[in-house]
Amino acid sequence: MNSSSWPVELVEGDIVLRPIKLRDQRAWREVNRRNRDWLRPWEATIPPPAPSGPIAHRPTYRQMVRHLRSEANAGRMLPFVIEYQGRLVGQLTVAGITWGSMCSGHVGYWVDESVAGRGVMPTAVALIVDHCFRTVGLHRIEVCIRPENGPSRRVVEKLGFREEGLRPRYLHIDGAWRDHLVFALTAEEVPEGLLNRWRRTRSQKASN
Repeated sequence: MNSSSWPVELVEGDIVLRPIKLRDQRAWREVNRRNRDWLRPWEATIPPPAPSGPIAHRPTYRQMVRHLRSEANAGRMLPFVIEYQGRLVGQLTVAGITWGSMCSGHVGYWVDESVAGRGVMPTAVALIVDHCFRTVGLHRIEVCIRPENGPSRRVVEKLGFREEGLRPRYLHIDGAWRDHLVFALTAEEVPEGLLNRWRRTRSQKASN
């Protein structure tokens, strides 16, 4: 990735995407603690080890941030926190960035329940998709969501992502291998920019 791709801060009104930092630990932990029940059904978990395999442990916050930074510096990831009206309310990461003939990545996200429904997450996803297509140089962005996760599905539906199908037992979530629906966009589908399309959608709804 070029120097304008990362690190970078993306802003739309009260919503800011910026690189996650070690000093975010207290705010990050507080939001996670308060939203434990809201987030648990959708959080990735570590499967039980094979009989002869190593035992994996969840990383500490510091280990997580150092790993995310290392992956970002290697051009494989874009790890952000989401701020709304000056406070940390979530996290958004572009992971699995692949170049060559694919030029693709996938987006994962979570947000504080207290700001859900205010357009924070659709705006954050629109910001990162435009950055990935216009600055990073990716061609395709995927979002994989459990079929039961209504709030997360509404984010991609509002933004006009295509539903491409089901990936059975795709990720280990909340203690078991879970099916996921795949949603995707390519750069050709949003020539005017996804954020511009989202702004227009919100404006039309507000005027009705």
